[in-house]
Amino acid sequence: MRTDEHAPDWRPEIGGNARDTARNKVGRVMDRTRGRYWLRPLGGGIEWDVPVTDLRPVTTAELLADAVAEANKRSGKGDLG
Repeated sequence: MRTDEHAPDWRPEIGGNARDTARNKVGRVMDRTRGRYWLRPLGGGIEWDVPVTDLRPVTTAELLADAVAEANKRSGKGDLG
């Protein structure tokens, strides 16, 4: 077993957050069907589906870092709203 793997019995909760390790994106868990989870970007947008094997928990530090990165991206476009 690799040391960076999360506990094999961890499953994200609907409404919680998770990281898609294949895309290196964090999203809010919207639904699950047949071993796949549907995530939506934290700032809104189009959902994508992820197999449970590609999901892992998200730390508070990661959530903050992603929020800052998104804000920085918007401010570069002049969209601070």
